[in-house]
Amino acid sequence: MSDTRPDPAALLSLANREAASARRGRLKVFFGMAPGVGKTYAMLASAQRLAGQGHDVVIGIVETHGRTETEQQVLGLDVLPRKRVEYHGTKLDEFDLDAAIARRPELLVIDELAHTNAPGGRHEKRWQDVRACLDAGIS
Repeated sequence: MSDTRPDPAALLSLANREAASARRGRLKVFFGMAPGVGKTYAMLASAQRLAGQGHDVVIGIVETHGRTETEQQVLGLDVLPRKRVEYHGTKLDEFDLDAAIARRPELLVIDELAHTNAPGGRHEKRWQDVRACLDAGIS
């Protein structure tokens, strides 16, 4: 008579992997061929739709580049205050990763993943901040 029961260690490992992936946030990326083609606008339009469906949507950081139509897409959504950082005598407004994780929204909108953060922050690049949010369970 052979033992056909599953290996308990393998089952535990599988359960731990599934639990970890369930806690991790999900990433949606908006691509475009060039600046100004509407990536940020499309991202914000999607955020507005999801907020209208009852999801907890927060703007982490968005660069509207002064485009009125894009700025209007931000209206009505919660916006995290930016973190003021001084660098070589210049004050910069950066994404506040700690505030985002503390706020813990269901969905967080973050623009310009390739952005280089001001020195002294937790991460060099904004995409690393996004990864930290995903690890914290924020989509």
